Amino acid sequence: MEVTGEEQQRRVEEQVERLLSGQGSEVTGCDMGLDQSKPATLRKTVTYIVCGVIFNDKEDVLMVQEAKQDCYRQWYLPAGRVEVGESLQEALRREVKEEAGFDCEPITLLLIQEQGPQWIRFIFLAKVTGGSMKTLAAADQESLQATWWDRSSALPLRGRDILRLIDCGLKYCRDPWHPVTVPLDLSCRHVLQRLVLVFTNTEDQIWILLIKAPVLHLPTAAAVKTHTVTWAANMVVQEAMPSVYYDCNVNTLGVFSLQHNGRQHGKTDGVCFNTLVALEPDHVQRTEDGEKMEQVSTGLPPAVENPRYIWCKVVTETLREKLLEKMKNTSMLPMHSLY
Repeated sequence: MEVTGEEQQRRVEEQVERLLSGQGSEVTGCDMGLDQSKPATLRKTVTYIVCGVIFNDKEDVLMVQEAKQDCYRQWYLPAGRVEVGESLQEALRREVKEEAGFDCEPITLLLIQEQGPQWIRFIFLAKVTGGSMKTLAAADQESLQATWWDRSSALPLRGRDILRLIDCGLKYCRDPWHPVTVPLDLSCRHVLQRLVLVFTNTEDQIWILLIKAPVLHLPTAAAVKTHTVTWAANMVVQEAMPSVYYDCNVNTLGVFSLQHNGRQHGKTDGVCFNTLVALEPDHVQRTEDGEKMEQVSTGLPPAVENPRYIWCKVVTETLREKLLEKMKNTSMLPMHSLY
């Protein structure tokens, strides 16, 4: 039985609703970028780092003293590389146990940092569930010892980058600004960005950019190692609307959810980031000579030039309101580029 266009759009809107609620969606294909991307393979094409921000009842933060020669006796958050066959949560539990002596449980992801698909750091807020503090008597190649740091006493740090992560964790504990977000156990071969790419006008109408075939669906693009992970969204817009691409800002607002499995080396080491992306017209446009020219807003999204794509107006009122709220408050897991 042939599925009508209305039925296809309804199914897409249901999928967007699921992503908005923090759920995932199986990756069944990739629409672009695969020719510039290699399958994610730990130790070869990708490195994933997990980092734990853990507080006690006094809001002291758990720190570990480094055993590595290049940062010997300096202090840092429990962190390390994801090993072959591990999920991100399993890697966090192992690193905290090895370096600090505690058992822990992830609460939520706080932040994702990336330098392209080849290096991604996943910062978790976590809680102690057992074990005991590692002391100098148990020093090994993983760490020398652990301590609770009140953030005011002197402590030689391996890097000041963790101060921002600690502040981020405290802020979330006191006033969570995005829903609890933990990796979903769904496999993926590449590092991908799935886009809920929206355009809004002054009347709060919303359109979502979709790909037509084989059925209407959200675009999925592979990250390429020469750019940030979220550059995938720019590739989609450039393919769909090449003549207006340089007159728009492609802004990845945040991550609804992310999908990772990791059990089969080289086959499921990828990550799919389900993201909200806003296409925002640049209100100051210029001629080829650099002179400013007035832009007359039509209230409609830029015309699609590639027949693969189509704008679909959101017709479900509850979905429209949820998307507007997400865009207004940016209440999603942030993803920052360190390029």
